[in-house]
Amino acid sequence: MPKFKFMVNDVITKFLEPTHLAKTNVKIEFKKRNSIVGIFVSSPDYEDLKSKNFWRIVSEVHIPEWKKTSDNKLAKIYSGSEFTRLTIAKEK
Repeated sequence: MPKFKFMVNDVITKFLEPTHLAKTNVKIEFKKRNSIVGIFVSSPDYEDLKSKNFWRIVSEVHIPEWKKTSDNKLAKIYSGSEFTRLTIAKEK
């Protein structure tokens, strides 16, 4: 995915759906913070958040627990306008 000054929800959605949402670890690079690896998850408010370019992401350390429980309390909400690049995370 090319590097953008900011990412709009359409670009993020096109990357995530249907292949990567809640399935694939993604490296997320930000404008003003260190990059993270996480998994974008769907929740009851997914469509509403997506329309506002907000995304629920479970960080790499919490992914095994999330996969067992699907507990959205393990996720944090991030603004897509802060993303600069999304890529599939390399397996460790």
